[in-house]
Amino acid sequence: MAAGLILLSLIPVIAGAARLTELTGGAAVTPQNARFFASPVPVVAHIVSVTAYSLLGAFQFLPSLRGRRGWHRIAGRVLAPAGLLAALSGLWMTLFYPLPPGDGPALFVLRLVFGSAMAASIVLGIAAIMRRDFVRHGAWMTRGYAIGVAAGTQALTGLPWMLLVGTPDEPTGQRSSAPRG
Repeated sequence: MAAGLILLSLIPVIAGAARLTELTGGAAVTPQNARFFASPVPVVAHIVSVTAYSLLGAFQFLPSLRGRRGWHRIAGRVLAPAGLLAALSGLWMTLFYPLPPGDGPALFVLRLVFGSAMAASIVLGIAAIMRRDFVRHGAWMTRGYAIGVAAGTQALTGLPWMLLVGTPDEPTGQRSSAPRG
């Protein structure tokens, strides 16, 4: 299971590494990346936290590691803040970065809904474990993780679409290079 989750996470992790390389390597500023160069802290925080959350989080689903005394708890103390930072930085970028070409109101709303749901799931998971409600803790943290790795799912579904149909647009959830009318 962890291998599948890690593979699913690799697409956004690799894209994030490429973005970090772009930001630190002196890449040309373009209309597609200008917002990141103008305010790099949120995107860097997002990339680092998403990478930690998605990769380390995959191991939380392994019964052999959860049974080890302390591993699950220690990892959780890294994952909960990383997940919250990922969700909150994603929300910040949604609210304060200009929308890139091809994105519109539907994607804006979806990002707000899912970013808020991810943050709420993690907070509710933390609250549940503080009450020692292990079942609800697991359910809420699983929901938060599922939302967090959804970007990998989008990439997996978007790539075949691009190969079969062409560059998607906002209704399909992907950027389009077609001129806007």
